[in-house]
Amino acid sequence: MSKDLSIYWKKNLTYMVILLTIWAVVSYGCGILFVETLNRFHMGGFPLGFWFAQQGAIYVFVVLIFVYYILMQKLDREFDVNE
Repeated sequence: MSKDLSIYWKKNLTYMVILLTIWAVVSYGCGILFVETLNRFHMGGFPLGFWFAQQGAIYVFVVLIFVYYILMQKLDREFDVNE
């Protein structure tokens, strides 16, 4: 391994902070803070704010898991720590 692993972990933590911030904004922001504004729109017969609180945050979290997986695969190859 020719690259410094502290850089690897710094990038890993950066990815996690960014992705978890996105999830927090979607789950807390769309489900609680902006619910009245979002409820003016409907998705699947339900107000959008309610939908984000019940389903949307979960879907976003699952998508973010896949995004994290792809980012980490790339980072592992870059630092030659892949299995």
